[in-house]
Amino acid sequence: MSETVIQTLDDHGVLLMTLNRPEKKNAFNIEQWLAFRDALNQAQHNPKVACVVITGAGKDFSSGVDLNDFAEAGEEHPFVSAAQALIDFDKPVVSAAKGVAIGGGATLLLHTDVVYVGESLRLRFPFTNLGLVPEWGSSYQLQAIIGARKAAELMYSAAWLNAEQTVEYGIATAQFDDDRLLQQAMNKAREIAQWPVRSLVATKKILRDVHRPAINAAMAAEQEGMRELAGSPENIEAVMAIFEKRQPDFQQFRK
Repeated sequence: MSETVIQTLDDHGVLLMTLNRPEKKNAFNIEQWLAFRDALNQAQHNPKVACVVITGAGKDFSSGVDLNDFAEAGEEHPFVSAAQALIDFDKPVVSAAKGVAIGGGATLLLHTDVVYVGESLRLRFPFTNLGLVPEWGSSYQLQAIIGARKAAELMYSAAWLNAEQTVEYGIATAQFDDDRLLQQAMNKAREIAQWPVRSLVATKKILRDVHRPAINAAMAAEQEGMRELAGSPENIEAVMAIFEKRQPDFQQFRK
């Protein structure tokens, strides 16, 4: 079992999944995507699991994709199967996010049922500023959750949001002090887990099925957009600017 995702199942039927690469702000490398996918698939078929809590080790939730090994996976990057595993997961999921939640660390939250955030949260959907398009069905999910106008503003501007703003927008359910965050999430998960799992699964199916065709369509459109823009001059300039710790120069492509 990979140590990049730590799993702890308690006596209440709550499975705590901790993203465990704190030295990298829990950025997902290939190993962690696979571990995340496998943990969800196992939890779905484990009758002892009634509810899942997802959090990050250390000070952060997740800074998204680890750019250092993104190119190593080839065409079939495990992000796709990991993302689909969360989309298809049929039991309630509570998330507890503090510190940075960027890219995949932000879009992951859109697929959890209850989102609790810590006071230190800084969230961003950084796709236009990377010369890319949204992912993980976020082009639909964000609109469905907060409305088309606000979603467009956030996606186009790649603006940072703090914890209070995520609650105000409706991305997060509630905000807590960082040191109380995980316990609050676990308390809520245990409150949920006391009920029959079959009822929880059936209820989630009813809540999610109305959105599923749109999420799947968004995923397909996003993957096409990624294939078109990943590796483009603008995307390369954005990534190089990150590694070189400078502002990207996109004006050069407008001549």
